[in-house]
Amino acid sequence: MSDKVIGGRQVILDSALRNMRERGYHGTSMRDIAAGADITVASIYHHFKSKQEILQDIMTTTLHAAIARTRGALLRSGGLPADQVRAVVRAWVLFHATEQAAALVGATEMRSLDYEGRRLVVALRDEQESVFRDVVARGAEEGVFGTAFPQDAARAIIHMGQAVCTWWRPDGELTPDQLADRYAELALAMLEPVA
Repeated sequence: MSDKVIGGRQVILDSALRNMRERGYHGTSMRDIAAGADITVASIYHHFKSKQEILQDIMTTTLHAAIARTRGALLRSGGLPADQVRAVVRAWVLFHATEQAAALVGATEMRSLDYEGRRLVVALRDEQESVFRDVVARGAEEGVFGTAFPQDAARAIIHMGQAVCTWWRPDGELTPDQLADRYAELALAMLEPVA
């Protein structure tokens, strides 16, 4: 594949992401995407069959990146459940603060996916959730975490971190690293570490 084809595809995705973040999926037209990419609408169809395919590409790429970050953080964290929770929560929050536009579209446009797109995205979301669920469950089984609701706690931690993309601002009081550290401590408190 030539650089022109790869670059053209990415320019389209970047424009679609900007537009969908501002207007939502249904408020974004192919003309909006083309205008933002400085190409014709017909040029989009050399790379994508439909606006739906563009949305699916954005959402699956975003989830693959988030999974890679959290799994990578988990692998580097060591064997202690508390360290693993800190690592995956930090990676998750940093992702949602630094990849805010993609994370926001991913968090809000599930309703806009067709059946096939939803099936794929749900499978990836389940894979991402399992990273958190497995760490929390192991900590609970080992008696490191005292929560009586490990599965619910894992889900709450995921949603807490995901919500960062809806409100965090670069000019706010916390840097992404500070926010990630704070959320890691909040997540651990939710799990009720056993002294």
